[in-house]
Order: sequence, then structure tokens, then C-alpha cells
Amino acid sequence: AAMAVGACALLRRVLRLHRSLPPALRALGDRYAKEEFRRHRAAPPAEAQRFLREWEASALRPPGRPNYAALIQQQINEGKENLREKTVYGIQLTEEKLNDFRDEQIGQLKELMDETTKLNKKISVSKDSKHKT
Repeated sequence: AAMAVGACALLRRVLRLHRSLPPALRALGDRYAKEEFRRHRAAPPAEAQRFLREWEASALRPPGRPNYAALIQQQINEGKENLREKTVYGIQLTEEKLNDFRDEQIGQLKELMDETTKLNKKISVSKDSKHKT
């Protein structure tokens, strides 16, 4: 129930943002977002709130720590302004952030990284060289 409040509107916003991504990245992003929202549908309220905060735009976020929606919007805008260079989508995860992930999340992150490396070489996806072991 906790996820129902605002989650549908947020997922629609994310999917609308994905429309501006290169086709292969859009398909991957849409699939990932839908799976993540589905996976967290029955999450306990505290976990659901944390999940939504990572995805939604919020004026309360610390400066320099954009959420997914704000980050993708910024990168899409930069890509439109700078047509001569490849746009890099995503962020590098700090070791601190990776250490906060559960083993299941690390597995999901690895799957996502594997999928992104299969994409067309015209798409650059930022990746971190340090992995949690």
C-alpha cells in the first residue's frame, strides 16, 4: 500500500523521460524501471519510502546528489545541447554507496551492467571500477 501513493505517477514520469534516450537504452531502462517498481510494490513502508526517494525528484535532496529522474533529465538535456560528443548516461557509484547495497541489489546491479555493455557502442554508460566482493 505504501508504494501505491505516488508510485504510479513517478513510474509514468520515468518512462516519459526514457522516451528521449537512445532506443536500446530506452528499452533497457523501461524494463528495469518496471521490474524495480513491481519488485517494491509490497515493500515495508520505510523501504518503500527510501526506494521512491531514489527515483523521484525532490527539492530536499542534498546538492550534488541527484536522484534518478533528475539525473536522467539533466543528461538528456546535455545530450541535446552537445550533439558532437557521445552522451554518457548514468553515474559512478561510490564504494560507500555499494557497501549500502544488499547482496540481491549487487546482483541486480551486475545484471544491469552486463545488459548495458551489450548495447550499441554509441551509448556510453558510466561504470565504477570498484566492485563489492
